[in-house]
Amino acid sequence: MPLEEPVVEGAVVTQEPGPASLAPRLYALEAAVRARTPLIPRIGLVLGSGLGGLADLVADPVIIPFSQLPGWPAASAPGHAGRLVLGRLEGVPVACLQGRLHMYEGLSALQVVEPALLMHRLGARTLVLTNAAGGVDPSFEAGTLMLISDHLNLTGRTPLLGPNDDAMGPRFLDLTAVYDPVLRAALRSAAAVEAVPLAEGIYAGLLGPTYETPAEVRMLGTLGANAVGMSTVMEAIAAHWVGMRVVGVSLVTNKGAGLSATPLTHEEVLVAANEAGPRLARILTRFVRDLPVEA
Repeated sequence: MPLEEPVVEGAVVTQEPGPASLAPRLYALEAAVRARTPLIPRIGLVLGSGLGGLADLVADPVIIPFSQLPGWPAASAPGHAGRLVLGRLEGVPVACLQGRLHMYEGLSALQVVEPALLMHRLGARTLVLTNAAGGVDPSFEAGTLMLISDHLNLTGRTPLLGPNDDAMGPRFLDLTAVYDPVLRAALRSAAAVEAVPLAEGIYAGLLGPTYETPAEVRMLGTLGANAVGMSTVMEAIAAHWVGMRVVGVSLVTNKGAGLSATPLTHEEVLVAANEAGPRLARILTRFVRDLPVEA
């Protein structure tokens, strides 16, 4: 006879809060920002580990620490200042995140994407994502800048898990073109004008905070990844969900395990990011300056 399903007295079925819970959170966050500035950003930029220096170029900045926004923790990752900066870059109204939130800090995927969705709520329709990454492609030396053509979400998470808010985005999301081809072409053009080499490849997003094993790096290469990191994919999915146009750049700060002759450390990441950050800043500044309004 088949076994019967056990009955558990008093069992409570819990459910992920899901995107349907976002609207009141984003309303409170928007109100907190609007109490500081009326600026409506055209472009949002997420500046990853060691790459926050671009925000220092923003004119007339309004600076809000993460900890002063309702429900956001202070950034804990080294190299992340944990600030929202609003102002003008090359005359273009922008919102910059100096650092980001990560799932390895103990946060949910939904919490991690709130900053990107807040920038959309404030008015940004284009989102530029940057990150520090490990090189999976053996030809990528430390300091390589890689335009993201696509990603592999290997975190086992998604910000869209749970009840959906159809007013914000679709229940079932097409991810064929998460990274906008027109914006990618604009970034390639900006890099060419600035004479900064720009590779292109696929980013693999893992949960972290451990770096990958040599076997995992070999696996990622087999799967088609060129670089690997602990961020970006959740933000890209959520931004695409609400209709933002997304483009991303990885700074390869080190070769992955098994490809590097030395142990991997976050200090190594920050050193490489500080060296390459000005090159990436030149590309992004040119990109912001030259991007047509209709783009």
